[in-house]
Amino acid sequence: MGQKPHYQLFIDGIWTEGAGAQVMASENPATGENWATFACAAPADVDRAVAAARRVLDDPAWRDMTQTQRGKLLYRLADLIEENAQAIGRVETTDSGKLLAETAAQSAYVGDYYRYYAGLADKIEGAVLPIDKPDMHVFTRREPIGVVAAIVPWNAQMFLTATKLGPALAAGCSVVLKASEVAPAPMLEFARLIEAAGFPHGVVSVITGDAENCAIPLTRHPDVDRIAFTGGPETARHVVRNSAENFAVTTLELGGKSPILVFEDADLDGAANGLIAGNFGASGQSCVAGSRGLIQRNVFDDLVQRIEEKMRGIIIGDPLAADTQIGPLCTNAQVAKIEATLEAARAGGARIRFGGARIDRPGNYMAPTLVECPDTSIATLKTEMFGPVMSLLPFDTEDEAIAIANATPFGLGSGVFTQNVARAHRVSARLKAGICWVNTYRAVSPIAPFGGYDQSGYGREAGIEAVLDYTRTKTTWINTSDSPMANPFVMR
Repeated sequence: MGQKPHYQLFIDGIWTEGAGAQVMASENPATGENWATFACAAPADVDRAVAAARRVLDDPAWRDMTQTQRGKLLYRLADLIEENAQAIGRVETTDSGKLLAETAAQSAYVGDYYRYYAGLADKIEGAVLPIDKPDMHVFTRREPIGVVAAIVPWNAQMFLTATKLGPALAAGCSVVLKASEVAPAPMLEFARLIEAAGFPHGVVSVITGDAENCAIPLTRHPDVDRIAFTGGPETARHVVRNSAENFAVTTLELGGKSPILVFEDADLDGAANGLIAGNFGASGQSCVAGSRGLIQRNVFDDLVQRIEEKMRGIIIGDPLAADTQIGPLCTNAQVAKIEATLEAARAGGARIRFGGARIDRPGNYMAPTLVECPDTSIATLKTEMFGPVMSLLPFDTEDEAIAIANATPFGLGSGVFTQNVARAHRVSARLKAGICWVNTYRAVSPIAPFGGYDQSGYGREAGIEAVLDYTRTKTTWINTSDSPMANPFVMR
């Protein structure tokens, strides 16, 4: 076997080891063996990355670059991502266990996110105000918010980076991208593409490391102006506390416990596929996993039978194999958490209709699992599983289904399956979630805002408005009168 890959940090255009000489190993979830090592940032490295990001904001090479030129750099980055999507996908699959079919396709698709924001770069406009004062010309302009700390988790790394980096660069910001210390290799590969695209040194740095040495110094750094965070609620609480040190504008995209409502008039095969996509897509490792399946009682048995039939044909295996549909989970801790939660569900009266156990093979494999729940108290209906576990619960009326769906501290995704157009509009409007899919699930686009309510976070990523979140509004007043300024003690 050849030498294991080793990844360095990318700071201010330079590839470097961490100042503290800390090195971590990355485990291949499909084999349980370490396959690569990576350098970890120390506080001094965070300082260097942020200092470079602050410096480049005043560097004419970036500061005075026209908005159209910034867009061209983003177009170049998009092309490079597409050209290297398969290679980055293989690295991400090896590092995180996600299916190559998904990582390669997702890497290629995020090129469109960068193209979308490339096109918006020279459409960030100010306005002339119809001011209520004579002899005054007043206008606004949008300026870059400054240094951005973009923090992404290990799942869907290319997508979750694009929704932050694309609008930030289009707006003219500089970015310190902090990759998760769990499976960071694809982000460090991505840094090579940023370098090749030709962005001035310091515009984007890519670092990784643990909380104490990397994440905490970054999120509380006095020169960080904005924090864009995706991760879990508990970590988010620390991020918010740290932002009190620098008053950085903060957006949070957190976890979820998303409901999928299936009504009696739904196309049941379509609903079964939607529930499978929402629970077993990405092996269940998705923040929008539709892990609470609410099914109208008179079609409950029929739909469960269809789901079970489809589950029997699911192919579990090597995530690099083209025909694999469910691969390993990223960490062994996820499998252990699922096992404990399933045990609590059984104790609460739930019926495990399919799966329910770790798969006896090397790696972090968990069998796709179907849980029939007698009531809303079951543990799998409350805990974010981050694995291939589907929990189903019957309901009788539309109002009951909506009440159950909304009885959660989360509010990220939701789904509705019905052929009644009026019901689709009525129910989707009442669901307390930032996203609602009707007769489909887990679809994304650079054009569509993405984000949640309550403990699923705040702020939106993607869409036109996201780029404005990376700007500040400056208002300029110009006195157009030839007369000198009047009484200085009276506000005009």
